[in-house]
Amino acid sequence: MPTPKRLAGTFTALDFQLVLLRRMADQSPERVDDARHGLGVSLVQMREANKRWQAMVHSPHSRGALSRYRGVLGEPESRTARRVGDLDCEAWQWLLPLWPDLRFEVLLDPNGSVWNEWLVRAPEAQTPDLRTLNDLTPWSCTVDEVAQAFPPARPLEGTAPTRWGLAFTAPDTLGVPREVVAEFTWGLLQRIAVRDTNGQLTVLL
Repeated sequence: MPTPKRLAGTFTALDFQLVLLRRMADQSPERVDDARHGLGVSLVQMREANKRWQAMVHSPHSRGALSRYRGVLGEPESRTARRVGDLDCEAWQWLLPLWPDLRFEVLLDPNGSVWNEWLVRAPEAQTPDLRTLNDLTPWSCTVDEVAQAFPPARPLEGTAPTRWGLAFTAPDTLGVPREVVAEFTWGLLQRIAVRDTNGQLTVLL
């Protein structure tokens, strides 16, 4: 797929997908490389897109997060009222071509401030059937899907912004319960690790 031409100084939806990939590259480098090649962009271009995004985010003249997303991604595909715990909020979702079965979702509080941003399953897409460790493959599922499939999952602090972790128990292919730690970036599963009898974690994916 050829890289779309863009005017100097603009930041496109393609660039934003590269930002998401750049954050995922530390955990899923092979998948990120495959996706980057599919988009027809170089490693340098991916790094440059991330650099420009960080400059926008941290600029003293930066627009608010919601204005920034609308400027880059356009108007959302959907806007839905939602209640999360005791909070009434609104969910805005955009389609990103790289993940057609997912949507990039931004949650807004009643004041219109962004308090969460991640990838979620598209409303019309089929939810993955998660039953064992073998089902937990990179990019196959989201935070919410794993938490619902293997309760009670315990949230873990992420190692960087836009990263999440979950600790839970899941059966292996023989049905033996295993202690698992799953790592997510932008809400999408990147890799899992299993704890052995000595308490040590071994990364499987």
